[in-house]
Amino acid sequence: MDPAWGNASQNGTLSDSPGGAILISFIYSVVCLVGLCGNSMVIYVILRYAKMKTATNIYILNLAIADELLMLSVPFLVTSTLLHHWPFGALLCRLVLSVDAINMFTSVYCLTVLSVDRYIAVVHPIKAARYRRPTVAKVINTGVWLLSLIIIMPIVVFSSTAVNSDGTVACNMLMPEPSHRWLVVFVVYTFLMGFLFPVIAICMCYVLIIFKIRVVALKAGWEQRKRSERKITLMVMTVVMVFVVCWMPFYVVQLVNIFVELEDATLSQLSVILGYANSCANPILYGFLSDNFKRSFQRILCLGWMENAMEEPIDYYATALKSRAYSVEDFQPDTLESESAYRNGTCTSRVTTL
Repeated sequence: MDPAWGNASQNGTLSDSPGGAILISFIYSVVCLVGLCGNSMVIYVILRYAKMKTATNIYILNLAIADELLMLSVPFLVTSTLLHHWPFGALLCRLVLSVDAINMFTSVYCLTVLSVDRYIAVVHPIKAARYRRPTVAKVINTGVWLLSLIIIMPIVVFSSTAVNSDGTVACNMLMPEPSHRWLVVFVVYTFLMGFLFPVIAICMCYVLIIFKIRVVALKAGWEQRKRSERKITLMVMTVVMVFVVCWMPFYVVQLVNIFVELEDATLSQLSVILGYANSCANPILYGFLSDNFKRSFQRILCLGWMENAMEEPIDYYATALKSRAYSVEDFQPDTLESESAYRNGTCTSRVTTL
């Protein structure tokens, strides 16, 4: 079997040559190191600075925690890749695959929640103050984890070890008979719940956001706002495209293996690695594209000299009022997030839309 989870540790889907196993293990290790460092910085920044504890950043914190825990399963993949064998036993096999799966689904749903949060902030600014609060965000994050736990129950039930014909042990999902039919249902189920439905929701949110920004920019008529529109549109498309690029190959390979029965071990490994690499991209997409995260990271890395070269965030509220195309009520401060910029050891208020 080549299910969505466990195929990276299954004997037969690993590179047979020692050089190939070392190369794959090295790539896994780099992904793990970058992912752990990046997400740890995001977690530290949000927990360290009180002004960073906005509703959106609470969702980002949950995403970073899920990605961080996802990276912790990589050492097990590296070990099994090098040994061509699962040496950790059946109990740890079930635990690793279950933790890996729940954090994978949690990461996907965190991205979806972030997209809905952006949709509410931009398209429904009047209602934003009611829903976009840190306490509400914490409740929603708890719901995301519970939903992910329910969805991955088949993985918890069917994960176990099996002895291969050569005597080695593989950690995988052992489906009941008829195994192929169960496997088809499982792969389609994970594709729908872990990729297709979240991507549809994310795309719908961002299409509505882009439409709203275009309408506002055209009515405002300010060149500065048009430049801002292009910048936000590019960022939104980058977020969606990186997510799709990282995870679509994984699910395509799984579906092809099931319905076409054309299995390629190297392709399967690369698709798994690319999926894990999305956890490395998230701190960049949701952290480094925020001016306040940039400044906080620079403080951690002692790069304060770069601070003056950063682009100033745009105050859409002030721009829209100057244009007189909208009333004050159309641009309530609830649409904006007050964050903090640190200069010369003092904290000054900044306003940014993302």
